[in-house]
Amino acid sequence: MATMQRRLAAIVHADLAGFTRMMEGAETRTFRHLKRAQTEVWRPAIEAGSGRLVGTAGDAMLAEFGSAVSAVSVAIDIQERMAHFNEALSEDQRMLFRVGVHLGEVIVDEEDQNIFGDGVNLAARIQAIAEPGGIAVSRAVRDVTELRVDYAFVDGGEHQVKNVSRPVHVFHVRVVPDASVKTTTRVLPQVSLRFEGADSGGQKFGFDVPLDKLMTAVQGMTIGRAADQCEFVVPHATVSRRHARLILAGGDALKIEDLGSTNGTAVNGTILPAGSPAPLQVGGKVKIGDVELAIRQL
Repeated sequence: MATMQRRLAAIVHADLAGFTRMMEGAETRTFRHLKRAQTEVWRPAIEAGSGRLVGTAGDAMLAEFGSAVSAVSVAIDIQERMAHFNEALSEDQRMLFRVGVHLGEVIVDEEDQNIFGDGVNLAARIQAIAEPGGIAVSRAVRDVTELRVDYAFVDGGEHQVKNVSRPVHVFHVRVVPDASVKTTTRVLPQVSLRFEGADSGGQKFGFDVPLDKLMTAVQGMTIGRAADQCEFVVPHATVSRRHARLILAGGDALKIEDLGSTNGTAVNGTILPAGSPAPLQVGGKVKIGDVELAIRQL
């Protein structure tokens, strides 16, 4: 009997819009284009995002990631690559995939590493709600994911989907209008800040913050205990799963905001009210739960 395990995963499910029509009109050509898309677009993008292509069945593809942020980033990368891929095809041959992303528990068959369960089923249902060439995600994914500055989540409302008793709240990932105008063109030098310190028992912690990446993170970058939900991980019992957020206000003023953590955030000894960003300076100190970190420039 095959053994099974359970784990939390970010699941990407994709399906080709109009596949039946395309196969009826030009079966061999459609099959050839689909295999090229899998080889030239899907597999490289998934591997680059540290994901795993679980399997393909006809025009459908299923992939698994350890991070919702990575899953959405790869979904965007795939759709951008597919847009370029389609430029060489006539309009009736273009391959427009619907992509759904969900964060949930999956059952893993250890014999063949296939995945099953409600998490996979929900990803498939969400995929069906996505637009051709678009991406739809669950609320669970939206709540833990921060998009590139040129993309935004658009509320798609609640949907009653097949074989799911509760409504599913869906968000579409769309390009921000005039993104090229709104995206800052100022280039920060390749500077990083080092956050380094210890808890009251002397256990050491630390992480580096690249300012160029922080500048392009429109919603900031998160500090917390959960590796699948935060860019900067502080694995300590007094640190909440999503504890605080670093932002560059106005493009150059570094600030930190407590996200309603259990044990609070303090800057230079002053406890911050949740949701009220406070400035951080090189040479200052920030306390995340019981972990106090000094800030220095690398």
